[in-house]
Amino acid sequence: MRSGPDSSQAQQPPTEDADLRRALGRTGEQIAARHLRARGFELLARNVRTRAGEIDLVAFDGVTLVFAEVKTRRVFARRLLTEHEPLSGLQGSQRARLRRLASAWLRETRARPSARAIRFDAIGVILDRDGALRELRHVEGAF
Repeated sequence: MRSGPDSSQAQQPPTEDADLRRALGRTGEQIAARHLRARGFELLARNVRTRAGEIDLVAFDGVTLVFAEVKTRRVFARRLLTEHEPLSGLQGSQRARLRRLASAWLRETRARPSARAIRFDAIGVILDRDGALRELRHVEGAF
């Protein structure tokens, strides 16, 4: 454990910005979960946390087990949505991390459905300044 003047910063409560980002992420995940349910998926898990990270959503449609990464952005001005493309932030390292997390979830979760296929989806959610859904982009088999 670090000591000294910087160590107290790690102990401080989250900033207002961090709280707002978490709330935005939760809103996006709720919208993505509703989207998946509307498409016939059963939501098996949300925000699965491990030491290596977090899986946003795990869903099953009777055939395919989907591990979904959700990225949410808020648009404050009337700029082109492409300037705020949420899925552009999905880096190669995040893709590899999600594959590792999915593998761990499969090993550790005994009570899970038997799937014929496994897929990694990316769901981008764009909200307007008032928090209303502006656009949802669902890329099946994103990686």
